[in-house]
Amino acid sequence: MSKKIAVLTGAGISTSAGIPDFRGPDGVWTKHPEQTKVYDIDAFLTNQKDREYSWRWQKESPVWNAQPGAAHKALVKLEKAGLLTLLATQNFDALHEKAGNSPDIIVNLHGTIGTSHCMKCHAKYDTADIMARLDEEPDPHCHRRLKYQGDMPCSGIIKTDVVYFGEMLPDGAMEKSMRLVSQADEFWVIGSTLEVFPAASLAPVAAQAGVPVTIMNMGKTQYDNIATRLIHEDIAVALPKLVDETIAEAQSDEQ
Repeated sequence: MSKKIAVLTGAGISTSAGIPDFRGPDGVWTKHPEQTKVYDIDAFLTNQKDREYSWRWQKESPVWNAQPGAAHKALVKLEKAGLLTLLATQNFDALHEKAGNSPDIIVNLHGTIGTSHCMKCHAKYDTADIMARLDEEPDPHCHRRLKYQGDMPCSGIIKTDVVYFGEMLPDGAMEKSMRLVSQADEFWVIGSTLEVFPAASLAPVAAQAGVPVTIMNMGKTQYDNIATRLIHEDIAVALPKLVDETIAEAQSDEQ
């Protein structure tokens, strides 16, 4: 019977792919607190200038242009080996999808920049299509034609599927994550400071269920005391190594 591993990833896995974190000492919001407004739902809904700034900022942000790093690719390898049952992430950079992990096991706790939706009729959009037209339409609105409104365009505000400040987490995301974490044989926390709730509560959920916890992070976290394994090394090197060791171990167990 192959091992079931549940994983939570945070900003640390993406900093290795060139995305600055938001809350660290050199974080985007630590240095530029005014930029938290980019993801403020009230400002976004009520002010066209704030909406235009938010879209432009997101398009120019490293989040949009980044490519998956060695650590992201290692988690694809873990999934292909049949060992990964959950990839919950606090990141909204869509790098796990870009790397090739299956949408079935990814839970975007804080949403994703990869897709967008109309806030009025809930039509879905690929963010890439919107970004490609941002010069012509700096404040994107929904072009879906509504049959029940005489085929007039909906014209609702479009926003990315990132969870903005003041919004709820995606429906069922935490419930699914908690269930799969407590059913796992191991729970790995990769590059999360475990400061942002409710995502951070997955660590104590695992510990209470008797699931061994691995925390891989450069700095300390408030849950280091419940970890069975702490790894304070460069994630781009340490995670591929851990994945290879885990796969080798699982294969020798099966023989």
